[in-house]
Amino acid sequence: MRLLLRSTLLLSLTATCAIAQTTVQTTSATDPGLRTIADANKDLTGTPPHGTSWSPDGKLLTYIASDNDPIGKSGDIVQIEAATGHASVLATADQLSKLTTAAVNEKDADHRARYGMSAYIWAADSKHLLLDKGGRLWLYDIAAGTGTLIVDTHEGSGDDPKFSPDAKSVSYLQSHNLFVHPVASAGKETALTHDTTDTLLNGEVDWVYLEELDVRSNYFWSPDSKSIAYLQMDEAKVPQYPITDWITTHATIDSQRYPQPGDPNPAVRVGIVSAKGGKTKFIELPFSANNDYIPRFGWVDANTVYVEILTRDQKHLNLYFAETRSGKSRLVYTDTDAKYLDFSTDLNLLSGGRFVISSWRDGHSHLYLYSFDEHHPLAADATLTRQLTQGDYEVEDVNSIDEKSGTVFYSSNEGSPLEDNLWSIKLDGTARQQLTTGRGTHGVRTSPDGTHFTDYYSDAITPPVVSLCTVGQSCIPYWKSKPVAPATGATSAIVSVTAADGKTKLYGRLTLPASTTAASVPLILNPYNGPTPESSIRNSWSGGQIFNELLAQHGFAILDVDTRGSGGRGRDFQQAAFRNFGPVQLSDQLAALDQILAQYPQLDPKRIGWWGWSWGGTFTLYAMTHTDRIRAGVAVAPVTDWRNYDSIYTERYLGIPSTEPNNTYTTDSPVTEAAKLKGRLLIAHGTGDDNVHMANTIQFIQPLIDAGIPYDLQLFPRKTHSIAGPTARDELYTRILWQFETYLKPSAANSP
Repeated sequence: MRLLLRSTLLLSLTATCAIAQTTVQTTSATDPGLRTIADANKDLTGTPPHGTSWSPDGKLLTYIASDNDPIGKSGDIVQIEAATGHASVLATADQLSKLTTAAVNEKDADHRARYGMSAYIWAADSKHLLLDKGGRLWLYDIAAGTGTLIVDTHEGSGDDPKFSPDAKSVSYLQSHNLFVHPVASAGKETALTHDTTDTLLNGEVDWVYLEELDVRSNYFWSPDSKSIAYLQMDEAKVPQYPITDWITTHATIDSQRYPQPGDPNPAVRVGIVSAKGGKTKFIELPFSANNDYIPRFGWVDANTVYVEILTRDQKHLNLYFAETRSGKSRLVYTDTDAKYLDFSTDLNLLSGGRFVISSWRDGHSHLYLYSFDEHHPLAADATLTRQLTQGDYEVEDVNSIDEKSGTVFYSSNEGSPLEDNLWSIKLDGTARQQLTTGRGTHGVRTSPDGTHFTDYYSDAITPPVVSLCTVGQSCIPYWKSKPVAPATGATSAIVSVTAADGKTKLYGRLTLPASTTAASVPLILNPYNGPTPESSIRNSWSGGQIFNELLAQHGFAILDVDTRGSGGRGRDFQQAAFRNFGPVQLSDQLAALDQILAQYPQLDPKRIGWWGWSWGGTFTLYAMTHTDRIRAGVAVAPVTDWRNYDSIYTERYLGIPSTEPNNTYTTDSPVTEAAKLKGRLLIAHGTGDDNVHMANTIQFIQPLIDAGIPYDLQLFPRKTHSIAGPTARDELYTRILWQFETYLKPSAANSP
């Protein structure tokens, strides 16, 4: 009976929320500054160009046009001449649409969007493109404007196609095996591997490497186009998780290989195979196949490969050079950390026996130049030549290295953890200079010759502008956002507070409604707070801010603070999360909350809400089970027991469960204290979530039922971790608004 009454009440309140939202949408026609749920789930600035790439010769910048592109129509491939800035359409969407395409399922489409898989690839001759149309590979002749089907994999997209360096062959993955096909259409494909079991992946990236080690490819051509180095992953011992589809009459199950903390990881090894086929030669490496990781590998020269091994505890990174003929290897470089390494960058190999690598050994992520014997790479250890960058800031990424001028181009947050810029420095450590200008953030892609770069710029009040820039000279915008009216009746500002330790400065963003009186405004906390490569609080345009403005227009204030344990502030700041997934973050949040309440008397300390997604959803549950100050909360796709999440991510911070004497898996998992939940909770989850499995939500609900604690649940059939799509997102955001309207407003009949 209680469930029936509760369902009726939910239906009534949801209808009320929908009516209120309709009013906002109608009014927004005359006031463009009023936000709607639909606004919150689309990019008001327009869709920026995607698939941005440079031709290998550095002469052309190409991208796929969006709906408000000044040059091409949506779906066109646009080219811009770097030297002149002249822009034109390289291939029209109509031309490309004539190429046969295969249907892409939602899971694959979600992964391609999340992991930035490209729809086209440049050939080394800068005259051809390889187009991936749903797994069918077309060779597009730029001059002729025609495409030739050279490979039909019949397996959907994401098959990791590549040109050989001499552009005479194309490689790709099919049925977990590696294939090579001559570019000449008359040729036949050659299978380089021949395994028939579903648990052996040859050159293919599994879920956990893709998600947690930022691996985008697991095979690479040799410089002479004669061989391919590939990673073989054996998932036979990796446990399976069943993802159920209940929409069909007879439910189906997709069994996902997913290692959880303490489980066997995929067994990995690096093999070398001739591009003409034949037996694979596997490299001899001293590591535990079911435990350690090979996150990066590649070619040093035509006869030598490098292999990075990250130990399972993620405290040691070992770099090996190996001979491809004998398979023998030598350890040439090691990086260690007492807690864990921040593994987030590639090895940058240079001619003359040199490489650039990133490490946070001095407390911040910086670049180091090493040298080795170019003619005999295995003869001796690599030696440190110099530390290239140093200071109280983070090097976020190496964009490119121009060997001709001896220049490293890199992005860093020097000057402010809220911003970043493109910098350059010579390999001899001189001539360091900032190349981008403007207070804000700069997403940069440099040309192969180091003379030009693209700059995706924005700040907190300036929507994105994308420009083509010449190093040391000017920038010319080639895409601008649509105008976005300032939010009516809402203000937003970056604020600073002090952490619970009384000394560490924290940054946050506070959005407020206008025209308020003392203690009249409910405050919603919306932090993420999980460890990340960079801070969440940035001086940049954020589409998520639109929803905050909508909440403000409904009378709520929203506070998002990056606490200790999050990223972008150096090793010690991030490593506050080591063996600590809740206590330090919550203490900082509550300290920040008290300071903001003291500074802004219009905020009501008795009407506090909290919501978050993924780690932020987990943090919502942790807060609501460890303090009684939260009146209403929303947890979207939360991890509720850290033993449920994947091995690589979780063990980095919490260790292996069986070896942890303090048992942080129990103390820091929200499910442990579920029966102590305070405030009204809504959990939302996609049933097809292959990242944070729905088991987390089910396991958290059970102790609530046992304790007689009411809760609200919103499921999204087949949806993955992103809960993508306008219909689902509109429903989710409407439901979040309903939660806070219902339980935080003083007039709400069901306020706890």
